Amino acid sequence: MAALAWLLIPLFAAIGAGLWGSWVGRNRKTIGDGTELAGYTRFREAMEKSEAAETAEKTAKAHTDV
Repeated sequence: MAALAWLLIPLFAAIGAGLWGSWVGRNRKTIGDGTELAGYTRFREAMEKSEAAETAEKTAKAHTDV
C-alpha cells in the first residue's frame, strides 16, 4: 500500500503540472507587440540622431582644425 501512495505523488504532480500549463498557455486578450515595437522604434531613432550629431561634431572639428 505504501508503494501505491508513492506512485500517486508523481501522478498528482503530473496532473497539477498539466492544469498549470493549460492555465498559463490560455489565450488572453493582449495588446500585442505594438507598444514594444513603438518603443524600439523611438530608441532606434534616438540612437540614429545621436550618431548623426557625433558625426556632425567630428566633421565640424575637423574643418576648424585645418
